[in-house]
Amino acid sequence: MDDTTLESLRAAFALTPSNHALLAVVLRAHLGRGEAGRAVELLAGTDAAALPDDARLAAAEAFLAADHAERALELAPASAAGLLVRARACAKLGRSREGIGFYDSAVAQNPTLEDVTLRTLLGARAVDRGGTRLKVIANDDTDVPEVTRLLHPEGAKVRFADVGGLSEVKEQIRRRIILPFQKPSLFQRFRKKVGGGILLYGPPGCGKTLLARATAGECDASFFNVAITDVLDMYIGEAERKLHALFEQARQKPPAVVFFDELEALAAKRTYTREATSSKIVSTFLSELDGFSQNNRGVLVIGATNVPWAIDPAMRRPGRFDRVVFVPPPDREARAAILEILLRDRPVAGAIDVGSIARRTSGHSGADLASVVETAADEAIARSLDSGEEQDITPDDLEGALREVKPTTLEWLTTARSYARYANDSGIYDDVLRFLDTHASG
Repeated sequence: MDDTTLESLRAAFALTPSNHALLAVVLRAHLGRGEAGRAVELLAGTDAAALPDDARLAAAEAFLAADHAERALELAPASAAGLLVRARACAKLGRSREGIGFYDSAVAQNPTLEDVTLRTLLGARAVDRGGTRLKVIANDDTDVPEVTRLLHPEGAKVRFADVGGLSEVKEQIRRRIILPFQKPSLFQRFRKKVGGGILLYGPPGCGKTLLARATAGECDASFFNVAITDVLDMYIGEAERKLHALFEQARQKPPAVVFFDELEALAAKRTYTREATSSKIVSTFLSELDGFSQNNRGVLVIGATNVPWAIDPAMRRPGRFDRVVFVPPPDREARAAILEILLRDRPVAGAIDVGSIARRTSGHSGADLASVVETAADEAIARSLDSGEEQDITPDDLEGALREVKPTTLEWLTTARSYARYANDSGIYDDVLRFLDTHASG
């Protein structure tokens, strides 16, 4: 605002001091020009505490900018913007714990006001004033075995209810894997062991990892997610040593589920590898699965892969990964269930017709559907930031996201069809053929 306009507004306010809306405009104009002192001067002789909320907020902002934090704290209204001013005032006054409360209340009312820098400042000062000093521990603590840094137990349990669709796969896993964990005495009567190996295969993004976590949750077992990059090593013999250590750690904590994603990185066909080290890793893996010199009872090993045809055939021998489960792309009902889970607890405008979206997303994986919802949420967040008020996800947002996100399972299904038709002597890909015959139409 130029000087002439601002002086005209100040003169108008001097003639009509009861025009509180004009007062708020003039105060913010001064603040925009970095003139906090002149803004505070304008409030001289005014009962700022009796002003309406908008003018009180502008007055509080003026006092805060002029380093009168105590006065700003008194004047700021209880609106979301006012609570944020109170939080900033508390930060200046060194009252960090009180400021955190104001900040959290402001963001709860209006998430667009979130200020990570302010929250970090308040949090850091609160810890500082608490008198507790953090003990710094080096990452390379030699007293802790290396394997404890490779096995990462999951904190929160995941159940089958958290996995949308895949009812047939869930039932198969429940009958063949979970029940032996839940009723070990019955299975021991029939000399059936608890544990073993299961191989999940299917297109990427269709829930293999989530299904593995849910299986562990249903078994009430510890879930260990093994990162392939943590096992592979540039030094000869290190990968085999780590693999053995991982299994030893799991054997000490039954019931346990050990999950290997991208299994082909550790168990690729040995006939196609030119490196002796790769063959040794596969051999070590097979030995650990057999539990020949150790007891694998109570340890379930789950592997997931997008390329089952690249896995060494010895891995599928009975007693190893003998239970092979196809995790298909979600059908229409599963897509609707996944969308309901993805939209749960998000701000949504009215009722979203997930059935309509499910009908138009044939070939979309669970990850594709998650991308649809995330893209729609991005649009809602952008509108929220533009308007300064939280905006809900609308059907139009989802429609726009559907046009942007394309299905990613079709290429995998085309490749799998060839293997299922021409390299299926053992019948391992029968489930793929049944899926293509039954669900290809979506």
